[in-house]
Amino acid sequence: MRQFLMAFGLVVLGTSALAEEAALVNVSGDVFMAGSSVQSESGADDLFLVGQTVRAAGDATGSAHLAGRRVDLSGAVGGDLYALGMDVTVTGDVAGDATLSGYDISVGRVGGDLRATGSQVTVGGPVGGYAFLAAEELRIDGVIEGDVHLSARQLEFGPDARIGGQLVLYEETPGKLEVPAAVIGEDRIERRDIESRDHHMRPFGWAGYIGSFLSAVILVAALAALIAALVPQQLAAMRRRILDAPFRTLWLGFLTQSAVIGSAVLFAMTLVGVFLSPAALLVAAIGGFAGYVVGVYAFGVGLLLAWGWDEPASIGRRALAAGFGALVAGGIGLIPVLGWIFLLAVSLAGVGAITTWIFRPRFFGALPSE
Repeated sequence: MRQFLMAFGLVVLGTSALAEEAALVNVSGDVFMAGSSVQSESGADDLFLVGQTVRAAGDATGSAHLAGRRVDLSGAVGGDLYALGMDVTVTGDVAGDATLSGYDISVGRVGGDLRATGSQVTVGGPVGGYAFLAAEELRIDGVIEGDVHLSARQLEFGPDARIGGQLVLYEETPGKLEVPAAVIGEDRIERRDIESRDHHMRPFGWAGYIGSFLSAVILVAALAALIAALVPQQLAAMRRRILDAPFRTLWLGFLTQSAVIGSAVLFAMTLVGVFLSPAALLVAAIGGFAGYVVGVYAFGVGLLLAWGWDEPASIGRRALAAGFGALVAGGIGLIPVLGWIFLLAVSLAGVGAITTWIFRPRFFGALPSE
């Protein structure tokens, strides 16, 4: 177990420097970038950015898809915008629709419709279409031309706030939220009970975040228990492979995912194979998730063995180990930069163990016996 923890620690420290330089792929003007710190320049058609910190400073003629802990869009977007992160700041103009989700959201000019859900949401406007807004604290500073559906515990309007269409308020106590007459006339306001809203109108909150975190832990534990029930010996062998040879399984997982994702790029460069690119990416996503389940299970068993527990022999014990591993790994994953690299290492180690089990390359030796 000590070797296992040292290996993952060295991987986190060693690869964090490499992750600072974002990987770039340009396919017919569409830009794909991923890394710890990602920054785009002008000249892209569609934009796909994923990282710890994502900055889209350049203009994009098409749509933009951004995800990270911190997302900052200052360039103009000619199409639609999709952004997900803890902190999402949009100061660039969005010609199309904007769909935003996170904890702290600030958005300016949107030519089309706006859909935003977060704990703290600020709409600077103007917004050319309708707006669906859900937040704990919501402030509207600009003009929204269309209808507005909003759910908020605290609602504030700036001096330039105006609503051109209907306003539908979802309130715990209908009539509690105050709306100045300068923003919209009372005859165009409809107040509904908060229970009538659907899931799209539910704001981001710490209670929901913690609930989602625990739900993910339970899901991983349940999947590990299912795998243990179906293939107990194979799961034990993969777990031992990770704990006994963490560097080799991690390296093999890296090679496997690189090959699958790289094949998607190569497929996209051909006219016939372009239709296979989504399938390759789907395989990579499924493989990464399966690797995470196996890696987290191995991590949980390793921690319990370090504390003097025996190897799990029952489905319940294996589910407990997986849940404990997912809980601890998820907590480590909250650490900025290093946490994300650690979770990636866990997933790649699991992918490497699965690859070894399926193909059993001779240069990696035989799997540990049960």
